[in-house]
Amino acid sequence: MFLKQKNMTSEDEVNRKYKVIFIRISIVGLLVMAFLGYGVYWAFYDMNRLPTGSYLTEVKSPDGKYTLKAYITNGGATTSYSIRGELVFNKEENKSKNIYWNYRESSANITWTDNETVVINGHTLKVPGGKYDFRHQ
Repeated sequence: MFLKQKNMTSEDEVNRKYKVIFIRISIVGLLVMAFLGYGVYWAFYDMNRLPTGSYLTEVKSPDGKYTLKAYITNGGATTSYSIRGELVFNKEENKSKNIYWNYRESSANITWTDNETVVINGHTLKVPGGKYDFRHQ
């Protein structure tokens, strides 16, 4: 594994082996922590995993490039209603992505201020990159 130096004592060899073991364990530990961190993000914060909900309304952007669809979701007896906003790219074969998720809302007031700015229940978003997720506030 390592080239043995002429003046290396057995104590130096043992220390070197422990150092190699420590580095390997550290790398494995970091990989496990990264995997678990991504798992928590995926399970609890990924906007692509939101519940579908029931269709409420939709509003097209002034230039017709985007459509914002709103859905209401019911989490059951122990949670309140939530609104999910889905941005549809009209000129890209109806590709869509979730850009809005807010808890304790049961209606969606959507207005476009210009071709790339939408206001959903008082939250202003620049599309296509803007997002609002109450879990990250």
